[in-house]
Amino acid sequence: MERRWPAALSRRTVVRAVHWSAAASLAVLGLVLGTQAYLYWSTRSARYDRPDQVPAAPVALVLGARVAPDGTPSLLLARRLDLAVTLYRRGTVRAVLASGDNGSRRYDEVTAMLRYLRARGVPADRAVGDYAGFDTWASCTRARRVFGVTAAVVITQRFHLPRAVALCRRAGITSYGLGDDSMRDLPGLTVRLQARELLAGVKAAWTLLTRPDPHFLGPHEPALDPITTST
Repeated sequence: MERRWPAALSRRTVVRAVHWSAAASLAVLGLVLGTQAYLYWSTRSARYDRPDQVPAAPVALVLGARVAPDGTPSLLLARRLDLAVTLYRRGTVRAVLASGDNGSRRYDEVTAMLRYLRARGVPADRAVGDYAGFDTWASCTRARRVFGVTAAVVITQRFHLPRAVALCRRAGITSYGLGDDSMRDLPGLTVRLQARELLAGVKAAWTLLTRPDPHFLGPHEPALDPITTST
C-alpha cells in the first residue's frame, strides 16, 4: 500500500528546501563577488593600462594563452607579447620570461611565445621560457622559486590582471601589472572568459591562503641570473 505524507508536511519540506537553496546561492554569490572585490582593490595601485606608466623592473612575466595548431599565438597571446616587446624596447624591462603550457608534445605555448619575441627583436638570451607554467599560480611561483625573479611586470589581459598580480605578490615577487584591452574587440569571448574568471577568483583566494607547490617545481634555472642578480 502506497504511503502518503500529509500535505502540510510536504509543503513545509518544499519551503525549507527553497529557503536553504536560496541561502546557499546567496552565500556562493557573496563569496564570488567578495573575492573579486578583494583582488581588484588590493592590486589597484599596481595595475597599469599603458606601457609608459609602468615602473621599471628586471623582468616581464608574460602569462601563456592558447596557440593555434600551426604554432602561432592567438590574438590574446600576441597582444600580451606585443606589450612585452614594447617594454623591452623602452628599457622598462631587461628580459622577458614567457611562461606557458607545454604539457604534451602536441601542444607548446612557450616555443610559440619565444619565436614571436625573438622575431621582434628580443635577443635569445633575454627571452627565456618556462615550459611548466600550467596556470597563473604555477607561472608566478615558478618565476620566483625556479628562475629567481624577485620583481616583475606581469602581462596579461586586463580582466585577468587583478588575480595575476595578487598571486605573483603572494609568490614573493614585487609585481606590477600591465593589461591588454583587446577583449573589447571580442565581445562573445569576453563574456565567456569573464564568467570563467569569477570562478578562478575563488580558486585564487584558496591559493593565496595555502600557497601550494606547483605541479612541477624542479631545480633552479640560471637563465635569468645575469638579470636578476645584477644591480
